[in-house]
Amino acid sequence: FSISCSAILSSYLLGERLNLLGKLGCMLSLVGSTVMVIHAPEDEEVTTLDEMSSKLKEPGFLAYAVILLAVCFLLIFYLAPRYGQRNILIYLTICSVIGAFSVSSVKGLGIAIKGFFAGWPVLQHPLTWILVITLVASITTQINYLNKSLDIFNTSLVFPIYYVLFTTIVITTSIILFKEWVTMTVVDIIGTVCGFLTIILGVFLLHAFKDMDVSLGSLPEVLQSGPQAPVTRDDKNILIEVDNSSIAPEDKPKV
Repeated sequence: FSISCSAILSSYLLGERLNLLGKLGCMLSLVGSTVMVIHAPEDEEVTTLDEMSSKLKEPGFLAYAVILLAVCFLLIFYLAPRYGQRNILIYLTICSVIGAFSVSSVKGLGIAIKGFFAGWPVLQHPLTWILVITLVASITTQINYLNKSLDIFNTSLVFPIYYVLFTTIVITTSIILFKEWVTMTVVDIIGTVCGFLTIILGVFLLHAFKDMDVSLGSLPEVLQSGPQAPVTRDDKNILIEVDNSSIAPEDKPKV
């Protein structure tokens, strides 16, 4: 819904062009994301901050978090100053990678808020304040780089690509944090892979053909204006044309 609204509103309110292939790309991105979310496993139920803390301390998630932080620092301090103005994926990848920490923090704070109204001593738990600091820092970084990308690139391109990257990172984080991949069936794995490939196709259509002037009304003209293949004629047709021609070259034999 956010992809469709941002693409339509940016084309009408901001004067940004969204051709037919871009609209098909938005639709494919939504379809692929929907299929991917449907086949993703459900979250494991975590009810206390102690359970959430034990999940965050597991070696698999710690290694994953270290990798995400390393990628984020590489993008922010090395790639963004050099290629951020030209490549739309730099800023949006930073927002998506940071989104893994913001979503995890929101889930933990949701548990803390429930515990606060239930009368638990959540304010004395150190994890609560760690999650608050992480959430503020991650959201601030996301807003900063998302605004930078919106200032440089087309809005109808920014939101679909950001949505796809963010959704992929969040689902991956949830699978690693709660070990949901253990309960996935073969059908869910195939559905997740097919949804991801559909997302890639939609983003490719949206990004690769953004400068083409293709609309539903001009589609027949675009198809007709392409180069026509040369007509191959056999010897019989050539001989008939020579025989029927009123003027034949004198230096060539007649048939």
